[in-house]
Amino acid sequence: MIIDLPATTTSQVNSKLVHLREQGGANTIGRVLTLVVVADDSERTEDVIDAANHASREHPCRVIVVARGAKKASARLDAQIRVGGDAGASEVIVLRLYGPLANEGASVVVPLLLPDAPVVAWWPFESPVAPAKDPIGALATRRITDAAAERNPGKVLETRAKSYADGDTDLAWTRLTLWRALLAAALDLPPHEKVTAASVSGESDSPSADLLAAWLSAKLRLPVKRTKAKSGQGIVSVVMERRSGAIEIHRPDGAVGMLSQPGQPDRRVALQRRAVRDCIAEELRRLDPDEIYESALKALNKVDRGRGTASRKPAAKKVKAGATAS
Repeated sequence: MIIDLPATTTSQVNSKLVHLREQGGANTIGRVLTLVVVADDSERTEDVIDAANHASREHPCRVIVVARGAKKASARLDAQIRVGGDAGASEVIVLRLYGPLANEGASVVVPLLLPDAPVVAWWPFESPVAPAKDPIGALATRRITDAAAERNPGKVLETRAKSYADGDTDLAWTRLTLWRALLAAALDLPPHEKVTAASVSGESDSPSADLLAAWLSAKLRLPVKRTKAKSGQGIVSVVMERRSGAIEIHRPDGAVGMLSQPGQPDRRVALQRRAVRDCIAEELRRLDPDEIYESALKALNKVDRGRGTASRKPAAKKVKAGATAS
């Protein structure tokens, strides 16, 4: 069910929500948090709402979408309430702010927050320089940004390192979960030798590749080389050198990787590029500070940026073409 409330107020929106609950069409029982999404008033906002709806099936919540419209228009608030099949396991409130009201997102959001429930703020596109100091960010326990959606991802990560506050995270970091798990598992196997050198190869503007190199640098306590791959999407390969030989994960197609280790046969591993909705669902599982992400940000200045490609071609099997990136 979708209910439009043009030229309305937050008081009227709240009254309509209460009316829907009394009718039995919507129920806030079991809502675990409020997810505030700060977007723009464009078609791509629908994709963001779909991602939030998907995540709500794992984390029932109230989703408030702050869609900022034209600032030169007269002050107006248009609202839309979505419940039932149009809202996943949540209730979605879309607030379109126009004119001077476009800069007052926090004031409009506060009356609609669930009482005694944590708040998570998400900027799927452009984000503030210091999310924790943003009026909406100041309301939130967790603040989610996405460096990959910015015009200059590398510069944005440097800014994130300077402005980091407990509760900050980025979807460029969340996309690394599978990579970090595979690399950690590979190092847990014998021989337990020290890594003497490491490199990460990927697209030049991939913030996830930058963060992966920084994470390895922090954990291995050595400078990690970050290079541009000649082909491929996102992260293409990771190489960790040890005395007995190199551990390498090579993913040329953005979907399936090849793990090579000394003394073991090469094996294919699933490394599909993760969808935004899966990353958001993962981030909503925790509300505590992410110290590992913080350490990766601080290690960005230790990454050695070289030229060329750091990836070696696998010595045996090659990944078959045909898998599509998500």
